[in-house]
Amino acid sequence: MGYSIIHLVLLLMQVFTTARRIIITCHKWLSPSLQLEVKELGYSIVRSFATGVELHGTVEDCICLNLNLHCASQVMYSLKTFTCNSPDELYNSLIDIEWERLIKPDGYFSVTSNVFHPTIRTELFANLRVKDAIVDRMRKQANTRPTTGADLTGAVVYLFWKHEEAEIFLDTSGETLAKHGYRKLPGKAPMLEALASASILATKWNRQSPFVNPMCGSGTLAIEAALIATGRSPGLLRSNYAFMHITGYKAEMYTKQKRLLEEQVKDIRGLKIIASDISREAIGVSKINAAVAGVGHLIEFIVCDFEATPVPAEENGIIMINPEYGERLGVEAELEVTYARMGDFFKNKCRGYTGYIFTGNLDLAKKIRLKPSRRIEFYNATIDCRLLEYELYAGTRREDKIIGREDA
Repeated sequence: MGYSIIHLVLLLMQVFTTARRIIITCHKWLSPSLQLEVKELGYSIVRSFATGVELHGTVEDCICLNLNLHCASQVMYSLKTFTCNSPDELYNSLIDIEWERLIKPDGYFSVTSNVFHPTIRTELFANLRVKDAIVDRMRKQANTRPTTGADLTGAVVYLFWKHEEAEIFLDTSGETLAKHGYRKLPGKAPMLEALASASILATKWNRQSPFVNPMCGSGTLAIEAALIATGRSPGLLRSNYAFMHITGYKAEMYTKQKRLLEEQVKDIRGLKIIASDISREAIGVSKINAAVAGVGHLIEFIVCDFEATPVPAEENGIIMINPEYGERLGVEAELEVTYARMGDFFKNKCRGYTGYIFTGNLDLAKKIRLKPSRRIEFYNATIDCRLLEYELYAGTRREDKIIGREDA
């Protein structure tokens, strides 16, 4: 029994027009910032959790989300939920899906997964059973089969299987969204782009007042600040996503969203973003990365010790530092002096600003000798970190001592 051409097109387009469950994942503790972004785009959140959010939408919505989000990792579109207790049950549940209407028979796809089930010792085996089901179905229905591999450059299928519950998704992102594509030279111990965005979104910055970033390293915080302030989305810097390889995708879906991204870029008159580092090499790397991101003209880069960083004489700005945490043996003692100097710098040169220090060493943070008004939890890779907020009042020294000093 055949399909008419119109019926076939409708089937191919179904995921682009049918609303289903969407899971947007992120790194641990980035969820609050991700929620802000999703709501700013006009979407309603069904559920939020430590590593992501859930909403309802189509694959066309996924295109918009992929191009706009700074803090996300993957955007997943649910195809099917099912009970599963063995690799064979997994195979049998997936072979019924019309994969020939989702993946091009002569195309390329990858499988990723997170599996927590006693019958699976390695996720590679679960991935293999998913591939087997897709390939066997395609070979039977289309008399051919797509190629497969580990590179996330084509269509991507994602399996989540925990205990007896399993769900299969189209991963519409492919390569992670957490890397924004401009960092050609990473520098020393760089902060992940999504983490930098999330930490900036967690501050009180109004996106118009000065943003000062001493110890800038490879420039990630300053670059993300410039991107956020001027409405430049990560989608402007990337040209390949997994949704482009789903059958039924039309280029105009992407070009429409890309055009909207270009239209939302704005000029903030008088915007001051200052990034400094004592290393001339680090500043060189930062300038290259900022140029690739398209914001090199918006950031003033300076080679200097952090205490010599110029701070514009304006209130309501923020100053943000991501110092070393002292993970290497023998380094922590040296950093105690640096952290104490950061406290003095905040006190003496940053009055009227809100100060932020992102650190994975709370013992060292005590050397700052200022009382944080907020402690916001983050993770940097596997390191439990805090973004410490300091209200740097523009009052007298006596007022500062009473209000701001932790040892007062």
